[in-house]
Amino acid sequence: MAQHFLTRLYIHYLFIALCFTAMMSVNVAQATDAGMPNPPGSPTEVKLGVFLADIIDMDEVEEAFQAELILIAEWKDPRLAFDAEAEGSNYKLFQGEFQFNELFSGWWPQLLIVNEIGSGDINALRITVWSDGTVRYKDQRNVTLETPMALQSFPFDVQTLHAAIISFGDYSDQVKLVVDENVLGATEEYAQGNQKVNIAQWDLINLDLKAGVSDFRYYGTKKEFSEVTMTITLERKPSNMLWKIMFPLILLVSLMWAVFWMDIENLADRLNVAFIGILTIVAYQFLLDGNMPRISYFTFTDAVLLYSFVIMCLCIYESLFVNSLWKRGQREKAARIDRAVHWAFPVAYIVGLVINYFYFLYIA
Repeated sequence: MAQHFLTRLYIHYLFIALCFTAMMSVNVAQATDAGMPNPPGSPTEVKLGVFLADIIDMDEVEEAFQAELILIAEWKDPRLAFDAEAEGSNYKLFQGEFQFNELFSGWWPQLLIVNEIGSGDINALRITVWSDGTVRYKDQRNVTLETPMALQSFPFDVQTLHAAIISFGDYSDQVKLVVDENVLGATEEYAQGNQKVNIAQWDLINLDLKAGVSDFRYYGTKKEFSEVTMTITLERKPSNMLWKIMFPLILLVSLMWAVFWMDIENLADRLNVAFIGILTIVAYQFLLDGNMPRISYFTFTDAVLLYSFVIMCLCIYESLFVNSLWKRGQREKAARIDRAVHWAFPVAYIVGLVINYFYFLYIA
């Protein structure tokens, strides 16, 4: 009886030991399985390309732009290598979110655009695994990106837009991002030959991709992340702004020249013309403020408006001064001053515009 009990106890403990061993074996297998969230090497080199399919919109007020991007990443994971003859194909294809989430068991870099506003829509997703372990990841996404804009020379400005991409959660000693020059060359050819990339009032000047390292601190000490930055250079087409705002404004100020063709004693008529011009400039300023971000510096357009405002105010002061001289009997002196200002007005205004243009475009 005792021997039977000992036999059963031995079998019981043997079963527990076998189960424990099997569990440990599974854990070890999982720790090295390709489905675990660890890169295959330290660091794993990931070739990254960004294909610019379209620039959808530019929002100067919010200092942001919308774009359609195709991200293409490639790396090598020996854990995913397989026998092409046994599989009947030299690659495996995982297409769409369902196959990617449910069937693909390998590691992949979670590509995050750091300056993205909100969560972008990934419209298409595809992963190809080759028999030697090479993995190619592609996704197409629509994103809204925040980027600072330099508007000092508006409307003759050139904007440099940025999209900074990192492998989220992977430090630079785990994942190293490098630029895929083939994708960069392809997107440059596409952008130059396809007008879809150019948006209204802008010309695409240059595209560039650069790899580097950036510091982020989520918690604890700062960590270095490998980063690829896409730079898009756009030049504004100023014709729309010139025809709708600048030229009418300059024409309006030029009409103020009519003040000096009026008799000195007709002060009321002179002031009416000047005040109409000043009120129009104030209306122009409100119009521009609604289409510009809240910035702490002067733009070329601001300088032109301010200079026009000052010129018109000086017209009022000059009219009051010469009219005062006229009433006090100093008519010859009043006429001489008015005649000098008559010809100095257009010269001063044109010279001021030229100085503002060269300062804001080449110095500021």
